[in-house]
Amino acid sequence: MHPQAAAFVASYPSDLGVDLGSLDLATIQAMRAQDGFALQRGPRPKLPYVRDERVGEVPVRVYRADPGEDALPVVVYFHGGGWVFGSVRRNDALGRDLALRTGAVVVSVDYRLAPEHRFPAAADDAWAVVRDIFARPAFYQSNGSVAVIGDSAGGNLAAVAAWQARDAGLRLAHQVLVYPVLDTAMDTASYREFATGFGLDAAEMAWFAEQYAPGADPADPRLSPLRLPSCAGLPSATVVTAGCDVLRDEGEAYGRRLAEAGVPVETRRFDGAVHSFFGLPGLFDQAVEAREYVAARLKEFL
Repeated sequence: MHPQAAAFVASYPSDLGVDLGSLDLATIQAMRAQDGFALQRGPRPKLPYVRDERVGEVPVRVYRADPGEDALPVVVYFHGGGWVFGSVRRNDALGRDLALRTGAVVVSVDYRLAPEHRFPAAADDAWAVVRDIFARPAFYQSNGSVAVIGDSAGGNLAAVAAWQARDAGLRLAHQVLVYPVLDTAMDTASYREFATGFGLDAAEMAWFAEQYAPGADPADPRLSPLRLPSCAGLPSATVVTAGCDVLRDEGEAYGRRLAEAGVPVETRRFDGAVHSFFGLPGLFDQAVEAREYVAARLKEFL
């Protein structure tokens, strides 16, 4: 492990840090209201343009670092949190950072959370926002070039929205998947190697999936995009993985599937990193490196 990752897991060996059996709805909701890493998520620079809107019943926050009125590319961001935790508010620093680094309009999506809202609620909300950006470009000051990005469960939603856009005839410019959840089989070598003590435990990941999609078909590509029958025609992609993460292998397997289908893709593993590093630049130097890399890739394709 990277020394910063080792120091992190020494203090936080598991993602949730609680007895999974104790997590009833009231406890989950109380945990959502807390953020022990608020300062480590990075600064919240003032931007000339930040507004809260709704797409139907889905709240979104729109960021723009350019003070002008010209139409710009749009990057749609889906936060992580196992489909159970996370919010636009908690990830406000990242939304602002993406707007500054990419120069694009960033639309951060407050999709519905489990267990109150089961699968495919989050995927439906993600797709509704992407579809709306194509339908109302002027509302978002969009020039028609649209990309998606998500981390962890948000990476799952970004991947799902990407194939739904393909199937609907909407052309996304790019997809960025940061240590994404892509297969609920949870049977890879990285699941065995990093099952406990590396931040996101295998048992915790299974708990997240049970909250979001109990009884769902694990082969449903809205849940497990790695099971998608064909990756042909998907938008170009950037896949970021963490070297010490249960989700590492499925992300890299998806990168290979995309390449085999002729999709331009670059997969980059951040060696020694643990899950969640991308969202915590106050703790991990690799978060800054990864964000610079992702922004450069987005600007290349947007």
